[in-house]
Amino acid sequence: MSRLYERYKKEIIKELQEELGIKNPMAVPRLEKIVINVGVGDATQNIKLLDVAKTELSLITGQWPAVRRAKKSISAFHVRKGQPIGCMVTLRRKRMYEFFDRLVNIVLPRVRDFRGVSPNSFDGHGNYTLGLKDQLVFPEIDYTKVERPRGMNITIVTTARNDKEAYALLKKLGMPFRES
Repeated sequence: MSRLYERYKKEIIKELQEELGIKNPMAVPRLEKIVINVGVGDATQNIKLLDVAKTELSLITGQWPAVRRAKKSISAFHVRKGQPIGCMVTLRRKRMYEFFDRLVNIVLPRVRDFRGVSPNSFDGHGNYTLGLKDQLVFPEIDYTKVERPRGMNITIVTTARNDKEAYALLKKLGMPFRES
């Protein structure tokens, strides 16, 4: 198992039980899944860009991404319904903890002018979404082969009932929140 999961089982569950006043250790919030989504708007003109995005996302996550298709046609953006416009990966279990560990300890500190992630990006149900503007912050990406910067959305889904519990969980797991 990953070192973050081991730490969660041994230390963090007990700490969260005390902090949140939860008696049952099974009721303590935990990570459920991490969804990484890359939109490739230029794929409407050049479908090869989607293949590049899929390859980069598979290098970052260790899992082959699924292609996302347009749900409806938008003529202003030259998008037809069913046209491939992005890719996404859902990570669970071991890969999820390993990705979160790398995200917090390696990737986020490499972001330029990084002062912490916003504590306001929770959705009200205990899930956290983080946007990255560039895929080059991941050490798996070779910057000599990158044609253009491509951003991504990372959604961390937890079993927390509210944002306060999710904030406490992510803080204990090492998420560097900005002090406001």
